[in-house]
Amino acid sequence: MSSVKLLSGWSNPGGSTHHHIALTNLLNSKGVNCTFYGPQDYHLDKCRSEKIDKISITPDDILISHFLNVPNEPTWKQHILSCHETNLFPLQQINLESYDTIQYVSELQREWHEVKHDFVVIPPIVTQVKWEDPENNKAGVIGSIDSHKQPHLSIQAALDDGYKTVLLFGDITELPYFNKEVNPYVERGEAVLMGHESDHNALYGKISCVYHSSLRETYGLVEAECRLAGIPFRGVSNKQPILTKDEIWERWEECLDL
Repeated sequence: MSSVKLLSGWSNPGGSTHHHIALTNLLNSKGVNCTFYGPQDYHLDKCRSEKIDKISITPDDILISHFLNVPNEPTWKQHILSCHETNLFPLQQINLESYDTIQYVSELQREWHEVKHDFVVIPPIVTQVKWEDPENNKAGVIGSIDSHKQPHLSIQAALDDGYKTVLLFGDITELPYFNKEVNPYVERGEAVLMGHESDHNALYGKISCVYHSSLRETYGLVEAECRLAGIPFRGVSNKQPILTKDEIWERWEECLDL
């Protein structure tokens, strides 16, 4: 059986990294030799992984690449583009000749890109969270702190709904936006920076409701986690289908021709 080498231009916390870690673990659990290569260190202790500069590709390998441009040198068995973005990685501006298939995470995302190419829609694995309402009058906002996610709108919505404190789970990725729109809430004690939390049970266990105001989501992983666990979710909703691991495996098995 061919080895699968998953190569990404981003391996810090985020929806795509969550997806690729879970996919790597899923494929290995099914007997497929899969390694996730990325430039940052976050993924290294969470699945079979290496830093991106350690990759070596052979003609028998199946390559899955994400968020980077791979030279058009077909020295591999198959090349799949794993696409998790919209405007951050517009496919209309990319030469797709070297890709056999594009993997989208939702039909909504595929329609946004409007490119003609072989494709498959395979959503990410959604973490099953065990949750009990802490009834502590605290709401949560989950995701990067930037102008696309618009956490300031979520904070205000939660405060308007009567929550006394809003916990912000995520890294600051746009400092000018944070300073202008979010930090005033932090300084007043209405919002608390919690940083990134990898333990989903610990994260959701601290909050009674999740607020979300992203301009656009390709899938909506936070919403899906809330739906699966019965956690109240307020804000922008994608209502994308949630597949089981077996259903996701079946789609990847067909896509990879295993």
